[in-house]
Amino acid sequence: MSRVSLAIIGGGLVGASLALALQAGAKARGWKIVLIEPFAPGNTYQPSYDARSSALSYGSRLIYERLGVWQSMVERGEPIKDIHVSDRGRFSTARLSASEEGVPALGYVVENAWLGQCLWKSLDPDVISWRCPAEVIHMQPLEAGYRLTLNDETTLECDLAVLADGGRSGLREQLGIHVHKRPYDQSALIANISSSQPHDGMAFERFTDEGPMALLPLPDNRCALVWTRLGMDAQRLATLDERSFLRELQAVFGYRLGTLTQVGARHLYPLTLIEAQEQVRPHLVVLGNAAHSLHPIAGQGFNLSLRDAQALADALLASDQKPGELATLLSYQQRQQLDQHLTIGFSDQVTRLFGSDQTLISFGRNLGLLGLDLLPPAKRWFARQAMGLGTRADS
Repeated sequence: MSRVSLAIIGGGLVGASLALALQAGAKARGWKIVLIEPFAPGNTYQPSYDARSSALSYGSRLIYERLGVWQSMVERGEPIKDIHVSDRGRFSTARLSASEEGVPALGYVVENAWLGQCLWKSLDPDVISWRCPAEVIHMQPLEAGYRLTLNDETTLECDLAVLADGGRSGLREQLGIHVHKRPYDQSALIANISSSQPHDGMAFERFTDEGPMALLPLPDNRCALVWTRLGMDAQRLATLDERSFLRELQAVFGYRLGTLTQVGARHLYPLTLIEAQEQVRPHLVVLGNAAHSLHPIAGQGFNLSLRDAQALADALLASDQKPGELATLLSYQQRQQLDQHLTIGFSDQVTRLFGSDQTLISFGRNLGLLGLDLLPPAKRWFARQAMGLGTRADS
């Protein structure tokens, strides 16, 4: 039976980012890390009109710069130079600008497949190995770690197990880690859109009585659409023919990008705020969507998980103990507690405030947008939250 220092269960963007953040320090300490992932990463990047994307905040750029991988990531990224926030049918709007915030971009939109390629190619095989395709089907706590049973009936022991296998983690349930769920009774429709006019790096957040939508700039004058609607209505939109779908989207979004000319494959994701009630145990950390799944409209979920991963790596490398000691893991949790509380609260409140069709709330958010555009301190606070810098004292 083999033993490693860390077993990261889930080799997606969060798990791979954690591995990269640990890589140099792990090599110096002689740690061995294994990434266990059911889907083999591709060896080549294939551009696709329909590729799913992530909005990386400016704070995430700073992390990836520190890890030495940002320059390759941004080669195929689109900077968000401005964010236009509006409430359909009402007079108030707000605009956030990178130039006003003194940064080159408020964020960047990058295809997930390209992010994965950049991360996986940066991993040192002398420190980080793959078990892929492979899946952990059972986790047994030991006195000094965990024993993992894989679906090929092999076993592996580790000092620290990191559970980064997604929001529907069966292992989280198997370990008896309870979650707090807050259903939004909505689904997110995700698709890529083309328009007759260039987006010029503008991201749009538009709130309607039926639910919020976001259009984020992509390369090749595409936009990534996140359209939140009630479940049945989202199903209806997903099955419309392309022409009817674009006509309905145009009616809600307007003509800020001219005529909407093309929509790619449409995907639906039911939306629920999920928070694990435990994120650390001796020799165990719950990370990424397994720890917290957020509404996508504010674009905060992956960025928060990346900050968690960096904070966990920092805590592990600052300790003179083996990975997995509870005191070290508790220090990580304490460090991230405020960031998680503020980010999850910000995302949830934005979703609820701008997803309501109640008259008083609609009137209040209209005044709120007006105030946001007129009051520099409020505008700066909102911008810092959007950039993932809400808890940084040095920015």
